[in-house]
Amino acid sequence: MAGHMWRSTVAVLNVLNFPVKPRSFLSSFVQFRRLNVASNSNVNLWDEYRLLRQAVEANPLPLDKDPRAVFANNEMNLREIDVYGFDYDYTIAVYRKSVNRLIYDLGRDLLVSHLKYPKDITHPEHDYDPRFAVRGLHCDIQKGILLKIDAFHHIQMGTVYRGLNPVPDAEVKELYHGSHVDIESLSGFYGTGPKMYQFMDLFALPEMTLFANVIEFFIRHDIPYDPEYVFYDIKNTISSLHSSGVIHRAIEDNVDSFLIHQPEIATLLKRLSDAGKRLFVITNSAFNFVDKGMRSLVGPEWTSLFDVIITNARKPKFFSESTRHFRQYNPKLGVKTWNKVERLSKGCVYQEGNFNELIKLTDWSGSRVLYVGDHVYTDLADATLKLGWRTGAIIPELEEEVNTINSIEYKKTIVWLTALEVLIGKLQIYEDPESQRIISEWLAERDYLRKLAKTVFNKQFGSIFRTYHNYSYFSRRFKRFADIYMSSVVNLLKYSLNHTFYPHRSALPHEPNFADVLQNHYKRSVQ
Repeated sequence: MAGHMWRSTVAVLNVLNFPVKPRSFLSSFVQFRRLNVASNSNVNLWDEYRLLRQAVEANPLPLDKDPRAVFANNEMNLREIDVYGFDYDYTIAVYRKSVNRLIYDLGRDLLVSHLKYPKDITHPEHDYDPRFAVRGLHCDIQKGILLKIDAFHHIQMGTVYRGLNPVPDAEVKELYHGSHVDIESLSGFYGTGPKMYQFMDLFALPEMTLFANVIEFFIRHDIPYDPEYVFYDIKNTISSLHSSGVIHRAIEDNVDSFLIHQPEIATLLKRLSDAGKRLFVITNSAFNFVDKGMRSLVGPEWTSLFDVIITNARKPKFFSESTRHFRQYNPKLGVKTWNKVERLSKGCVYQEGNFNELIKLTDWSGSRVLYVGDHVYTDLADATLKLGWRTGAIIPELEEEVNTINSIEYKKTIVWLTALEVLIGKLQIYEDPESQRIISEWLAERDYLRKLAKTVFNKQFGSIFRTYHNYSYFSRRFKRFADIYMSSVVNLLKYSLNHTFYPHRSALPHEPNFADVLQNHYKRSVQ
């Protein structure tokens, strides 16, 4: 029977990617009480707990990940890529966090000046807090709450906020008749409602915070409000800042203060161009705004690097509608022509258009095209589903998250949490009162560890990639629509243009983890 428990414990450690030494482990194990599956009278659950704890602590922690690596959801060989396409905002151009504060302040002030919201919402206690929200949250428009949903449409308890305060779990379950959000209530394909709206844009972080602060103000001052009106007042106000060019002009006026200068951008583009790759950019931003940023990032001759430049593209409609035709734009005169565009010339600037015309004029279709962008829906979804392009997601938050994951304390927390969950799963068969009391203590410890692992990323909402253990809804979407992902487009410079990205073979629950045997055969420098 000792051999039975040895195999059981080894299985636990293998789940954790821990190598074990059978002889030394077994010799220490036989000193403990044997496990009798047929009877609970000879089992000391705390002995099993301590044994597993000692084994976990005696084994090395998982290896670090490179925070500036390119990660693969789907196998992709760069040798097969002939054409590279890019979004502009938060793909080529990466902004400082001061941009979010700018958007927040402009939006808040417009609420007061144009929609006559209470002037007191401009008080410093309602200022922008960059630590409040994370990307990928849903807003229940009618209930006026922000919440985080996992890949299975379940709400992560403890991440539901009305204003700046969490909604108690019991109230959440009452509001949603449990923890599941039905598909009719969830946001549509592009995450835009009508009952729920998913914030997928990096520019949406100040919008979420403004929504929460306004709701909090109304609650504290006992002011009746309709959540739906508040939501659309704020959404339309923030949208107007973009469409009117107010934000763009503010950034243009002080581009070096808002734009992170990355000399590697020019290196990457020139490397691709020199290798004979075709380059294009498709952005919703206006040319003058893009030009100001690209001159800072790449230089005054940046247009010569691109075979096609498309501005004012109006994605995602660029991919889904075919009514708008391309117009050539004259940067010197600041006007567009109305002549029919019959070819797309290198270094020229075009506006509007649609993907049908793009394919017709360039023949850039299928898997020889890699398009990189930061917005899962606007940039990637239609590009991969309709055009068959290969896609890359830019997730700036990734680098900070990986650095957190690499920390010793986080690794220890997750390793022990995972081991504890396996232990609970195996020993819950003992149903006598004392055993169940112990299991309850372990479940309380599990709950504590899960919350601890959440708050190291963001106190309110945790990691953008996970709920407590499942993928987040954000992860589900970008894994579906992005072949590769990275924190910055310049991470591609780490790899040869002949490099193949291989996804990890993730074991399904019914499969063994075959990667375990390779865990310790590679040095940290390879990871």
